[in-house]
Amino acid sequence: MKEKLQPIERGPGGSLSRMTAAQRRRANALIRKTCCNYDGGNCLLLDDGEECVCPQTISYSVCCKWFRWAVLPQDKALEAEIFRSASVKRCAECGAAFVPRSNRAKYCEACAKRIHRRQKNASDRKRRRNTDK
Repeated sequence: MKEKLQPIERGPGGSLSRMTAAQRRRANALIRKTCCNYDGGNCLLLDDGEECVCPQTISYSVCCKWFRWAVLPQDKALEAEIFRSASVKRCAECGAAFVPRSNRAKYCEACAKRIHRRQKNASDRKRRRNTDK
């Protein structure tokens, strides 16, 4: 009988925290834009007089605590995709991943505003059309 390999990194609740290629690209873009310790591909926290490449940008797992607790929460959808895959939904309009605020949520925040406005306008038109003259 073969033994199962244990994952190196685990997120909250023991869930696996490995990223897909698309998630890694999004994470690297987020690191380049918002991480205060990222300096041209190098990590300032690991700099001890000699430049050290940022380990999070070359890894498919979440290995940097600063990234996990300070950078990743800025992109809620990416954080949910990596750590809480059970609570992530896909938008019915655009297909983007989002964390629903309720069990009835069907659209991401951006699409929800647009859809709500479209439905309200259609309802108003229908109500105005059915008025007695």
